[in-house]
Amino acid sequence: MPLPTPLNETLVRDLPDNGPVVMVNFLRFRERSIDGDGTGWDAYVRYSANTVPMIKALGGAILWSGNPEGVAFGDPSTRLWDYIVLVRYPSRAAFLSMVTSPDYARGDVHRENGVEDHLILASTETYSKFGVGGDRPAAN
Repeated sequence: MPLPTPLNETLVRDLPDNGPVVMVNFLRFRERSIDGDGTGWDAYVRYSANTVPMIKALGGAILWSGNPEGVAFGDPSTRLWDYIVLVRYPSRAAFLSMVTSPDYARGDVHRENGVEDHLILASTETYSKFGVGGDRPAAN
């Protein structure tokens, strides 16, 4: 499996930065952490212990995280991700300032040790039950 690819900083920087952004994280874990210190999940927990305080300090929040259970719509042979996390940042600039900081880099080694594959989709917030975001109504 390929290693997680570097941040596409140009893409994120070039997108409009008009307010909150939700980064949708899809992760697959290694069976064993590269550094030999537990499982891939164990390494990701160490990464999270470093990163979550940074997210909160920026005014961000983890909105939701969970384990995919199966393909409800689409190709049933699709390989599932192990974990999904939705992280809300007040702006793209806030996200970039965090992931390019030396403090983040010190903890990111744990993510690299534990994660086999990691995809992050930058998403514009168009509706939120939190009362912020764009002008599109929720689909009912």
